[in-house]
Amino acid sequence: MRLRGTMRIGPEGHLWIGGCDTVDLARRFGTPLFVYDEALIRAQIRAFHEAFRETGLAYEIAYAAKAFCTVAMCQLAAEEGLAVDAVSGGELLTALRAGVEPRRIHLHGNNKSQAELELAVRSGIGYIIVDNFVELEMLDAVARDAGVTVDVLLRVAPGVEAHTHEYISTGQQDSKFGFDWENGQAREAIRRLGAHLGLRCIGLHSHIGSQIFDAAGFVTAIERVTELYAEGVALGLPFRVLNVGGGFGIRYTAEDDPEPIRRQIHTIADAVRSAFSASGLPLPEVAVEPGRSIVGEAGTTLYTVGTHKVIPGVRNYVSVDGGMTDNPRLALYGARYEAALANRVNEAPDGVWAVAGKCCESGDMLIWDASLPDPRPGDVLAVFCTGAYNYSMASHYNRNPNPAVVFVRDGEATVVVERETWEDLLRLDRPLRRG
Repeated sequence: MRLRGTMRIGPEGHLWIGGCDTVDLARRFGTPLFVYDEALIRAQIRAFHEAFRETGLAYEIAYAAKAFCTVAMCQLAAEEGLAVDAVSGGELLTALRAGVEPRRIHLHGNNKSQAELELAVRSGIGYIIVDNFVELEMLDAVARDAGVTVDVLLRVAPGVEAHTHEYISTGQQDSKFGFDWENGQAREAIRRLGAHLGLRCIGLHSHIGSQIFDAAGFVTAIERVTELYAEGVALGLPFRVLNVGGGFGIRYTAEDDPEPIRRQIHTIADAVRSAFSASGLPLPEVAVEPGRSIVGEAGTTLYTVGTHKVIPGVRNYVSVDGGMTDNPRLALYGARYEAALANRVNEAPDGVWAVAGKCCESGDMLIWDASLPDPRPGDVLAVFCTGAYNYSMASHYNRNPNPAVVFVRDGEATVVVERETWEDLLRLDRPLRRG
């Protein structure tokens, strides 16, 4: 078992995080329970800042809220000097309610609604990443109606595919995101900007995928996008920002081997310097949008073990009190995790178990091959690296309530999201009325 951040094994053989006994956390707050190592989140953010400061470039780091979006997380991000990248009206409102300075919020999305654009413009956020020609027209109209000029970036699909799972790659040509580089859409968008008086395009954006382990893909994307940047400057557009997106990978299992953040940021910085120097352009502000790499390893989900089923010569199943409702990633794209019994960490594994959820769905699995001591009802199972896209993707399938979320630090546990109840699930229901 790999210990991350402030994890340690206590004298009683329990897993501790942030100075808190996870077995005690499960007892106090119930399970399933999302536990976040606050110190590790802050350390990850500071590693990005340090790497950028070493490059000497002007930069901005925007936390990709889609990875894990709550008021507390947006507050923490702002405290650590991050902007917030939202992809919906809900994420935008969360950041605003958290007190994030509006100019430090960006809005993404391939199908922003009229209401979302109006909220963004009304709130005076920093910039909006425009994804397509329809949105150019919509946002220009919203800006004109409001009597303001809105700063935007154009999202470019640079024709570069990161080495990731096909369902979470977004930079290749066949993508729902952005103006395509290869067929000339991006160049056409740059040429059209002069007719949109409500918009001020301050730069370009690209994103090449997720769970990226080396920065080679960033280099190619930067070279291509810089060509467009030069064209925009030649047309008189006030470009000053080059946003290269996010997608920095983390180590979910022992097989994963991502490059250190420092090395990836330095590779990106070197590519920007080289491309802009070759084009005779002044260096831009370089922006990145990390999400998973900030919160992924800091999150651990605690479950209570329930029933088990042994099929000799086939598979051993152990069931827990959560499942695809709090972690659909295995069902969606085969994500892999490691786990341990938090109350029996020092015991050596003596078997391989498939960890199943409680939903009425054959695909409701969390881990197919967890090496564990013989699990018993009432044990606390800790599944690691669940800080990104788990709480965010949680659902109410089978009318299961969403878990609570706690931040732990220096021996204190703070509830940042209350546990839902069965009654909460019915709060917005209305009875059918006839006659």
